[in-house]
Amino acid sequence: MIDHKTGTRGEWHAARLELLKAEKELTQRSDELAQRRQELPWVRIDKQYRFETDDGNGSLADLFRGRSQLLVYHFMFGPNYTAGCPSCSAIADGFDGFAVHLANHDVALSAVSRAPLTKLQAYRRRMGWTFPWASSLGSDFNFDFNVAFTEEQQREGTIEYNYQRGGHAMDATTVVPEPVAQFAATCGTDAPTYTRDRPGMSAFVLDDGVVYHTYSTYARGLDGLWGMYQWLDRAPKGRNERGPWWRRHDEYGKG
Repeated sequence: MIDHKTGTRGEWHAARLELLKAEKELTQRSDELAQRRQELPWVRIDKQYRFETDDGNGSLADLFRGRSQLLVYHFMFGPNYTAGCPSCSAIADGFDGFAVHLANHDVALSAVSRAPLTKLQAYRRRMGWTFPWASSLGSDFNFDFNVAFTEEQQREGTIEYNYQRGGHAMDATTVVPEPVAQFAATCGTDAPTYTRDRPGMSAFVLDDGVVYHTYSTYARGLDGLWGMYQWLDRAPKGRNERGPWWRRHDEYGKG
């Protein structure tokens, strides 16, 4: 039995035109925000970060692979994980499709995680991905860009994520939210270990041999990169969720 308002084609069309006005306003607002992102001041990076990549040991500048711009996805895959975060995996499922277009528009895309490179390579093979993925193990990179934290920070409650201290579900230390515990288990670890790594995205530019940090976003700021949600937001029932329902793409149908 239909549990939703129904109407005539004429009524639908009138309502759709009203919605179109709001959609156009949102598009214009989104364009304005994109411009403001690009107007942020660039911050010079003098620290010498090192990464392990498919091509060997490299610097942050090497991740640009000949381009002048670099987009880094901070993929939750800590040193003690046995598999990548399911949410990050769902986001990364779309990377291969558009990475080739970015590369031909002077933009390099790379995932970066703290797990050893051999773990990242094995998981990438399992998922069938080909995009570049670098290990920052032993580097301060993830810590400096606020996507990795120490046990001491957890214990003292001094984690600052998404530009604020506390308030995020992954900050809980006493009563751990069920989705956090659930995802931790799928990564082969416990909740405290799992939440010491966080998702995010950072942008960089290489100008005259110097790398600058230009932008970072975290948490719900990643929604626009999560392809499945852009489709669900246009489906008849929307996101229609009561907690995490997604899995790694090779786990559906396994019970």
